[in-house]
Amino acid sequence: MEMNAYSKTRSSVSSVSGIFMSQVYRWMTIGLGVTALTAYAVAGSPRLVMAIMSNYAIMIALIVVQLGLVVALGAAIHKFSAGVATGIFLLYALLNGLTLSSIFIVYPIGSIANAFLTCTGMFLAMSVYGTVTKRDLTGMGSFMFMGLIGIIIASIVNIFLASSMLSFVISCVGVIVFTGLTAYDTQKLRQFGEAAPLDDATAIRRGAILGALTLYLDFINLFLMLLRLFGGNRD
Repeated sequence: MEMNAYSKTRSSVSSVSGIFMSQVYRWMTIGLGVTALTAYAVAGSPRLVMAIMSNYAIMIALIVVQLGLVVALGAAIHKFSAGVATGIFLLYALLNGLTLSSIFIVYPIGSIANAFLTCTGMFLAMSVYGTVTKRDLTGMGSFMFMGLIGIIIASIVNIFLASSMLSFVISCVGVIVFTGLTAYDTQKLRQFGEAAPLDDATAIRRGAILGALTLYLDFINLFLMLLRLFGGNRD
């Protein structure tokens, strides 16, 4: 009887976790789709892309608004309804598409496709690893977070130095950091899903949206690091 109860409990936990993670991946995919379609559509008008990229006020506004949306979701998602949280995530994905539209001007489409396929393969592999591994990845996650802080600082410094070598190093480290974060974040989300209240649809959606944003950011940043490493440019 005890073994049967234990088996049922484990099965119930796995079921809740599976439902939660399926929502996370679904919303992450939708977010990536919104970003890709927006970027491609805007890139269809090079004049519009240049108007956005050459106007510092617009660029700063886009960055500030996107940062504000991420902070809002991370810090106050429990205050939002499921619909509002979803809308904020999709708005962020759309605005990020505006920002990323420039890659279609800077890089050949073949390079973008190669970077995307490589990123997808790496992301899936590390996400599977984060799901199946029995190892606690908390220590690795802390180490990768410190690496992320280093990348941000180095990137700010390189704005003034404009060093191609430093840019190369940042990209190499970035690939390692975001690959590791993908595994860590997947494991963390899986554990969160195991404790998620299946009877609370709003809480499930909020958690799924926040999880989708987390993995979305891992994917986008890994993709950009790979594109900078192997993309070349149109020149």
